[in-house]
Amino acid sequence: MSDSSPLPPARLTSEAELARDALSTPLLSRAARLARWAGPETRVDAGGALVDEQLPAAAEVLGLSGDDAAAPARDAWRVAVDTGLVEVVDEEAGTVRAGEELAQLTGGSPHDVLGVWLGALETVLADASVPDLDEPAEAMDEGGRVDTSALDWDFEAESAFLDGVLGNLYLLTVSEDGPGGAAVPLPALAASMIVPNDMAEPTNDVLEQVSDAMMRLDDQFRVLQPVGLVDYQPVDETLMADTGDTGGAADSGSAEGAEGTGEDPGAVDDTDVSRYGMVRLTPLGLYGLRARLLEAGFDAPAVGELADKGADALLDGTAAFGPRAAQAETEQWLARREPLAAARELLAAARGADSGAPLRRLRCQQALSLVGPDAEPALRDVLDDPELGGLARVWLTEHGCTDVPAPSEAMIFWLTVDTLAAQLAAEGNSEELRGLVEGLAEQHSGFFAAAWRVDHPATADVLEAMGRIHPDKKIAKEARKAAFKARSQHGG
Repeated sequence: MSDSSPLPPARLTSEAELARDALSTPLLSRAARLARWAGPETRVDAGGALVDEQLPAAAEVLGLSGDDAAAPARDAWRVAVDTGLVEVVDEEAGTVRAGEELAQLTGGSPHDVLGVWLGALETVLADASVPDLDEPAEAMDEGGRVDTSALDWDFEAESAFLDGVLGNLYLLTVSEDGPGGAAVPLPALAASMIVPNDMAEPTNDVLEQVSDAMMRLDDQFRVLQPVGLVDYQPVDETLMADTGDTGGAADSGSAEGAEGTGEDPGAVDDTDVSRYGMVRLTPLGLYGLRARLLEAGFDAPAVGELADKGADALLDGTAAFGPRAAQAETEQWLARREPLAAARELLAAARGADSGAPLRRLRCQQALSLVGPDAEPALRDVLDDPELGGLARVWLTEHGCTDVPAPSEAMIFWLTVDTLAAQLAAEGNSEELRGLVEGLAEQHSGFFAAAWRVDHPATADVLEAMGRIHPDKKIAKEARKAAFKARSQHGG
């Protein structure tokens, strides 16, 4: 992902709901219980971890039993220390007490709770990038910490790979043409990081890399689920038993699932690949990843951020949004304003001759379509405006208003050029724009003869685009000639 252009806007649930979700996650709720349990008799080692003798009591507090109880108790304690729910009082004596952050979980605001949860998330993400050691003692330094230099493991590379995978999952979740909140097949997510976009048929070597990545991700998503980042259906363990190794398991069925899925993982047939793992971001996970993206310098907007800003910020801010996100943002903006005042503010912000003005007017027109009949006076006020008169007539006609004056031919052509310029800015050479261009050329035989004279800053650019887009070579040539005339007329 590039941090220079804005990402699609995320649709977040309220902080109150997210805070409730955070408090109910297994890992944070366990960490809070251990923080309340910790007292003068609790002992930790030099790294702040519970000493082995304390683990059975900690596991009992959490309602855990059996041979596997120590590991989740140890994980929860580490989160408690890292997030400040527990503080080490005396490192030499190994004594602890409840930390100041514990009070935030019960008496703090939803934002405070989410701040603690984000700290827990960072701890878990770091853990997810560390291999599962068969012999931990071999990689321990004298202070009891893992010495990554003693391992055949590049922590930074693994962390970057996981960040990339989570970034792709975020994009799939927020993109208008992605699966949204639906689960994504693990083979497709792994392929999105491994298979080049221009590779028509993945090689066996690439498929093997996808298979290896899947199994690493399976381990990592199992670690990430308890903190509430994802909902995860793990790889079916019977697949490993059937083949005798993890590579064969992934190769046997995921090749077809991964192939060609770099751009559209949601299109994979989940009835075939669901046994290879399915993952989706939770609402809390979406919030968490967006917070990390913002901290890393990405432009990661959220729907609703423009609701208390002016119409100029709304029209400019939604310029890069997809249609559904733009409508959702606009609905929130309109909900805070009276219809007539909102319409007047939108129309004022839509004026201009700069390169972004056509798209602002398109967004204005879309916003006004959501405003009721109370806005009529504002539209009638701009009927004579050369930039807004055309869209005003469209709105008034669509709303069944009477006595709407017919537009002049010059206004019709100006509005046509403005609309095409907006479509170019919003979507580029899309199929929708191509259909619009073809329709114009068919319906108006003399369109290009008149269009080059239109006094609009984007006239030449629009005619050049029509020349590129139109499939008929003769018509395309007419468009290019008209574009040349338009540039000559304006000295360009």
